[in-house]
Amino acid sequence: MLKISEITAPPSLELFSELVELLQDSVAGGASIGWTEPPTTKEARNYWTQVLEAVGRGERMLCVATDNHVCAGAIQLAFAPRQNARHRAEVQKLIVHSQYQRRGIGKALLAALEAAAASRGIALLILDVRSGDPAEQLCRRAGYQLVGTVPGFVRSTKGTFDPTSIYYRQLGPAAVEA
Repeated sequence: MLKISEITAPPSLELFSELVELLQDSVAGGASIGWTEPPTTKEARNYWTQVLEAVGRGERMLCVATDNHVCAGAIQLAFAPRQNARHRAEVQKLIVHSQYQRRGIGKALLAALEAAAASRGIALLILDVRSGDPAEQLCRRAGYQLVGTVPGFVRSTKGTFDPTSIYYRQLGPAAVEA
């Protein structure tokens, strides 16, 4: 059974190891999440340690999807640090393990993140996604509006420079009209 949880304290060793494997699996599958080749176990551990430290400082939110207690995916929300921007946040690193793709986990993670953001008074979400990736269709179906596309913005795992599409979604009345 799928369960989405916000991680607010250091996770169990088992979940931490599964997050490491999730990151490696995702990059190996070609996901555009910041690496051009799968991170080593040490690099992936360091990455998740930094994420969890940011969660502890209140700079970031991390939600994890588990299916029968196995990590199936994760998503993050980076809070804007400046006083005049605290009404907005950036959706980052929507990751679904290759064994769990096409089961609605990405949609469930995004919905849970949006609900948690709204409950914190976040009125505007922004995100970027490599143009043409399946995540782009998910964003559009979830109500995100395209701002524009930047050519050659990200280097892929294949070494090509790919365009990135930037989206936003207004969650509440505090958001400014576009």
